[in-house]
Amino acid sequence: MPAQKINIVDIARKAGVSISTVSRVLNGKAEEFRISEKSQQKIRETAKKLNYVPNQFAASLKSGKSNTIALLIPSLSNPFFADIASEINAEVRNRGYITIIGDSDENKEIENEELVQMQSRNIEGLVIAPCDQNWKGLKKLHDQGLPIVCIDRYFENLDIPYVSTDNYEGATMAIKHLLENGHQRIACIQGVPESVPNKLRIKGYKETMIGAGFNDYQVIGDEFSVQNGYKETKLLLQQKERPTAIFALSNTIAIGCIKALREEELSVPDDISLITFDDHPFLDYLATPLTCITQPTREICRIAIKYLFFMLTNKDIKSSQVLLKPELKYRKSVKRIG
Repeated sequence: MPAQKINIVDIARKAGVSISTVSRVLNGKAEEFRISEKSQQKIRETAKKLNYVPNQFAASLKSGKSNTIALLIPSLSNPFFADIASEINAEVRNRGYITIIGDSDENKEIENEELVQMQSRNIEGLVIAPCDQNWKGLKKLHDQGLPIVCIDRYFENLDIPYVSTDNYEGATMAIKHLLENGHQRIACIQGVPESVPNKLRIKGYKETMIGAGFNDYQVIGDEFSVQNGYKETKLLLQQKERPTAIFALSNTIAIGCIKALREEELSVPDDISLITFDDHPFLDYLATPLTCITQPTREICRIAIKYLFFMLTNKDIKSSQVLLKPELKYRKSVKRIG
């Protein structure tokens, strides 16, 4: 049988004081009720010896506060969102709160179910990278007073705060780098077509290609996954005139590209150059380290949590829609040709 959980009755009995005295000390009301320092110390020491763990659920019912923030992201298997989850959790923990993390698996029905479950746990705020472009549900929560900040993915025309990377600029940087190295046939393997970051990356890719005089561009793919990168690269290699370079819109897509190229006994960058959006430490340890567009993940998360806690404390946010500058990290996956 499991051990019986220690409660304030046990502490009161062991310390030789009343239950109400224990309750007041542990709930931070000792000064208000003029409880002596000696009694306070005795109660806290007893609680520690008995390994007392407060019932946060009961405390939240009483106070109306849960000290809980929810984070809902599209995929924990994606290294970018795994990093987001780690950074957000650290920032929230540093403020004395805990994080409930949900994974929508890029499915709008799951996302809606997760939101309902999170609300039932009396969350005080929500950080979300929405996979569903139907914003009405989030707008309703926002209008009901729940502090919400969108991260990475967002809604451009809503008054819900968001923090993301300048995805358009990141894509133009990647394509300019390939063009400067002599590449003209540059294929782009995209992620989820409806997501705002994907749309802006595609826009940057297309406009940079057209601006350089190349109208024969190619956009393929439909999700931010290894499988998508693998499948689309296999199809690209069947073309009569294959591309000299591939722009992958995530590092998961890029890993799928590498798998397909290896199966065809083609190497990066000798046979095909490869550049990806998103960075991760593992990109340094590949046979050919990948050149990439890096996102300032830590800064994105810090600003998002700062905004959320501004709203929790009813402080005004001067600028609630922030795009941070990406950087091009040079490695060894782009070859100069021509």
